[in-house]
Amino acid sequence: MKKVFVLLSVITVSLLFLVTRNKDQTIIVYSCMEQFRGEELQKQLDERFPDLSIRVMYMPTAKAAAKIHMEGDASDADMIVGLETSYMSYIQDALSDISGYSALPFMEGLTPADHDNLYVTWERQAGAFIINQKVLDKYGLPIPQSYEDLLDPAYRDLIAMPDPKSSGTGYFFYKSLVNTMGDEAALSYIDALEENIKLFSESGSGPIKLLIQGEVAIGLGLTFQAVNELNNGNDFLILYPKEGSPYSLTGTGLIKGREDDEDMQAVFTFIVNDFLLYDKEYFSPEQILKDQVNTIANYPQDIPYADMRGIDDMSEKERLLALWKY
Repeated sequence: MKKVFVLLSVITVSLLFLVTRNKDQTIIVYSCMEQFRGEELQKQLDERFPDLSIRVMYMPTAKAAAKIHMEGDASDADMIVGLETSYMSYIQDALSDISGYSALPFMEGLTPADHDNLYVTWERQAGAFIINQKVLDKYGLPIPQSYEDLLDPAYRDLIAMPDPKSSGTGYFFYKSLVNTMGDEAALSYIDALEENIKLFSESGSGPIKLLIQGEVAIGLGLTFQAVNELNNGNDFLILYPKEGSPYSLTGTGLIKGREDDEDMQAVFTFIVNDFLLYDKEYFSPEQILKDQVNTIANYPQDIPYADMRGIDDMSEKERLLALWKY
């Protein structure tokens, strides 16, 4: 009996140790947002939950998705913020059911169609024609109003676009063209556009950088980056083709196995309700919520959005990227 009592005591102490250790462990948040946004999230989490150890880790989109997909519910991450929805679908088997966490009023069509119980829409990343007026004036060129206008030989080497194979921004421009024209016509259009492209940049911010340097006159880029530069004094115009502003969505989810932890629940609830509102108001203002507040000066209003059917379909993305040859 004495041996049994000692054994039970050891087991009890071990279990208490495990409970304490799990309670005190660091909550890991993978963030695919720009680092300054992740830093603000870290700041607000520290203020809101001073008794918890929380670490916001920047993780590039593809790397975060690959890591979570491979590790599943054994992932170091406890939650993921701002991952493209095509990748959210890719890691869906590693995500918890989060029904009831979000209390925010999303616009129609802006909640995950097939996975509304697995992740919350985090943001809309949208693009436009970004024009450096000074460069156009230098060459005496008109402002392009359509995709067709971009094929004018007068714009040769004066256009930049992100590479869809390495940039989500590049991919949503590509997908918008496919949705509008169909595969064959879109690929033919890109063949013609390539004649005027100075660079297919590796990142989505590449066209903006070239516009700032005056190396190109037209960039297919992110609207919010263009607005930031406009507010910094750059002579930029932001235009939308008749097809509308192309975009992709990102999502935020909780890794499977964390849904019963009260601390995880509290942190996740704060992120998808409180910090999401802050992020939309001050950092990423493309509209996803009804009556969404935007404090960023000069941000376009009543943006016409493009048809982005299939933007969150990973198999469709792989198919289209296999056809991309530049």
